[in-house]
Amino acid sequence: MSLVVTDTLADERVEFTADGDVTLYVCGLTVSDDPHLGHARLWFHADVLHRWLDHLGYDVRHVENVTDVNEKITARVGERDAWAAERDVAETFTATTFDAMRGLNLLRAEVYPRVTEHLPEIRDLVETLVEKGYAYESNGSVYFDVTTFEAYGKLSNQDVDELEAQGEPDERSEKRNPSDFALWKADGVSEAAAREHAKHDHGDSAPEGETWESPWGEGRPGWHVECSAMSTTHLGDTLDVHMGGRDLVFPHHENEIAQSEAATGETFARHWLHVGLLAMDGEKMSSSIGNFWTVPDALDELGVNVVRSFYAGAAYRSEQALTEETIAEAEERWDRLSRTYDRAVAALDSPAARAKSADGDLREAVETTREAFAAAMNDDLNLREATAALLDLTDAVNRHLDAVEDAAARYDYRGLRAAVEAFDELGGDVLGLQFETETDGDVDLAGELVELVLDVREAEREAGNYERADDLRDALREVGVEIEDGSDGATYRFE
Repeated sequence: MSLVVTDTLADERVEFTADGDVTLYVCGLTVSDDPHLGHARLWFHADVLHRWLDHLGYDVRHVENVTDVNEKITARVGERDAWAAERDVAETFTATTFDAMRGLNLLRAEVYPRVTEHLPEIRDLVETLVEKGYAYESNGSVYFDVTTFEAYGKLSNQDVDELEAQGEPDERSEKRNPSDFALWKADGVSEAAAREHAKHDHGDSAPEGETWESPWGEGRPGWHVECSAMSTTHLGDTLDVHMGGRDLVFPHHENEIAQSEAATGETFARHWLHVGLLAMDGEKMSSSIGNFWTVPDALDELGVNVVRSFYAGAAYRSEQALTEETIAEAEERWDRLSRTYDRAVAALDSPAARAKSADGDLREAVETTREAFAAAMNDDLNLREATAALLDLTDAVNRHLDAVEDAAARYDYRGLRAAVEAFDELGGDVLGLQFETETDGDVDLAGELVELVLDVREAEREAGNYERADDLRDALREVGVEIEDGSDGATYRFE
């Protein structure tokens, strides 16, 4: 089965097509605050698409921009002593964004272009649109005339004659049509915009932000044109996949299509994939609303595997709710996977694993899991069903392990090895879960101390001091060490 995706432009499920390398552009973050789980939902799904395309044999060229020019960034100038200029604010939150990405175990993009690096390309694109008659200058600003692009509205399924006004109110007198949008804005950030987005009192003087020279005078690039310039600079005139949040369909992505295709005459993107919003307390998670959970805080409390398991619980194209129940479900899924993985690895590496022992049901379950996982992923990246296939494999592995322990038989080395490889490849390489982490000296020492306590506990049990043995088990649990008693003795895992 070939990969099928829900394409926003086609407004239906379509077969994924690409010639050679896959070019993937992801609309990145405006670095005006710490990233939250709503931002990270797009990152996760783009990451899984990247990983699955890798698995299918494609070479993926993934580019994700950093928007470091924006009135929300300017509004925070002066909020801290170190934030003397717009670039200082942007650098702070660019760093926290990259830290969050690494903490989420995301594959690195080929490049992370920034707006401030691409002013020449932005100006060139605007000039091209003016020269071709798609854009016009007005009072030092440049606007795209939506009536000149016949296909305008094709992504959002809107009629150009029925569109509402775009941009700030002060632009309306400068524009030919209310729905025209800015490619270049004269001067800096308006005082009204700076105060609207401020998180502190600017006093008598609000910051205006940085401006740059252009053929039309000092000014700043429009938001929409930035992505067109950065994506085509690094990936060419036509992208295979353009991803972004559902809230960007209009006006951002609609405007990207218009200005890009008007400038180049080529299809801007073959596939448009939009990720649904994350809701918290019944509303879209948003920094401006204040109902958000930052990525670092979520990682500290839940860990990367639970966060990724949570995102895998809903289709990328649908909305998802962050609740105690959905988090508990994610924790339970990860707990089942990780416990089974640890048991399988321990059995695989034990003397009881034998070359001539064979469990046909276990081996068949591995093949069934691989087939079901691939079918789910090719079915519009159905992560919930893909995860369910891995959970079915945990059941088969545990049945094998329990049967051997009960009968004092031998483990199927080849079957367990195939199961562990499936967990590593499908759960690790594709879903980005981390079944094993590198240990350092502190972790090794902790393991030795746990084993010492277990020896003492076993001695207490043999002496009939069961209450004391239970106290030791409970004490270990309180510090994050879970104990499991089996026929071969006690085993432990760090929670």
